[in-house]
Amino acid sequence: MKEILITNDDGYESEGLLALIDALRDFGHITVVAPSTEKSACGHSLTLTRPLSFISVGDDFYKLDDGTPSDCVYLALNSLFEVKKPDLVISGINKGSNMGEDITYSGTAAAAMEGVLQGIPSIAISQVMDFTEPMGDFALAKSAIRALVSKIFEGEFPLNHREFLNVNIPYGVDELQWRVTYAGYRYYANDAHLHRNPRGLEYYWLGLHPLEFKARDHGRGVSDFEAIEQGIVSITPIHMDMSAYQSMKQLEEWL
Repeated sequence: MKEILITNDDGYESEGLLALIDALRDFGHITVVAPSTEKSACGHSLTLTRPLSFISVGDDFYKLDDGTPSDCVYLALNSLFEVKKPDLVISGINKGSNMGEDITYSGTAAAAMEGVLQGIPSIAISQVMDFTEPMGDFALAKSAIRALVSKIFEGEFPLNHREFLNVNIPYGVDELQWRVTYAGYRYYANDAHLHRNPRGLEYYWLGLHPLEFKARDHGRGVSDFEAIEQGIVSITPIHMDMSAYQSMKQLEEWL
């Protein structure tokens, strides 16, 4: 029987997580370890300054008290899977996109990073959303992840060592179409909102940036942003080697 480890960064009660469990329950044995609270944009962080505890919320379903997605995968692999490691780690279904450089912020992607660092094939899946509209039923995302997992279990994981699949699902689309993409170039701005509490103390809320992007000038297909804009599921292979190889000679000359 195949073993699947599921986690997310929206918390153990997230509708996306429950949709992912429902989509994959007939593929094998599922173990869920998810953060007790939302950990969006926590990146690839591990908790080193306080203890962490598994809290059972169902059969093979745990919340990790104040843990990050990376904590969830790291501790699950080293405590719940001591005999046989899972065949697959899947993180999601995230409520919102994880494209371009946002991958570096993403707790969803970070859980997949942790999976491949531990030698487990891994997938991060995110549902692009219009947060002013109802959430929807994740139907296309469920179809997409079922198709991917079926293909993996019938054959093999399509990537190399320490590479994971980053999947983004377009919003308001019914038909499942795929496109292999690269991580796009996203524009960023300051979206920090200053407020004051009734006692006059200043505080900030960080807002959401619009999904504004540009194509990278390298002639290697389309970006994740472009695929989503066309209503197509974006599948991006991501690897952990962040070395800027093309700049090494330039740096040597500079030194």
